Amino acid sequence: MVLSYLGYFYNTGSCVHWRFILGLPPKFIESMAFHPHGLYALTPDDCSSLADAVEATIAGGARMIQYRDKTVGTTEREARAKALLALCRSRGIPLIINDDLDLVLALGADGVHLGEDDCSIAEARERFPSGLIGASCYNDFERAQAAIRSGASYVAFGSFYASPTRPDAVTAQPDLLMRARRELSVPVCAIGGINVDNAAPLIQSGADLLAVCSGIFAQPDITSATQAIARQFQENG
Repeated sequence: MVLSYLGYFYNTGSCVHWRFILGLPPKFIESMAFHPHGLYALTPDDCSSLADAVEATIAGGARMIQYRDKTVGTTEREARAKALLALCRSRGIPLIINDDLDLVLALGADGVHLGEDDCSIAEARERFPSGLIGASCYNDFERAQAAIRSGASYVAFGSFYASPTRPDAVTAQPDLLMRARRELSVPVCAIGGINVDNAAPLIQSGADLLAVCSGIFAQPDITSATQAIARQFQENG
């Protein structure tokens, strides 16, 4: 049997959902779940060549893309998100949109990432029953537990290092990742000031995903920077 296209799968609650798949037997589909492991690229604000930059990080091995940009207007934001969704679909990579569930639903994007000032995880899960929902949990383990009970697909902790994009972010410690790996039932993401020089301890502590912005997009060669961090998962995961 020829597989026309194999993308990714994810698990929300008790049901396995799938995207981008043609010609696979149902039992194979049902056996798959959302188990990400690798670099989660976060787009920078107001990047003039955004699609090229995202294509470069995908070429380097990024496993997920999150579009976030609060510096452009609604029309431009929607146009950029639509272009990124087409690109990510063509590469079999999930596109998550930050803070904007309405845009996710309008475009049919793969997921939404929500913080403390956004709509609740429970509301998002009610409106987006089969999508990926990420929850920012900062340094709060109880917040992560509550998010999972409400339907979060993954939880993110940080900032683990000083972040040039979020200089006022709260600080988290690697032992939080160790506890999360032991006790939580969903993938765990680390965020905040991550680059090739400091990625390894977070992976060793239990991070399934490393959310990275400046550590790749502010580098002279985006593809090489992505590859360098992706290799840390092979060496330390």
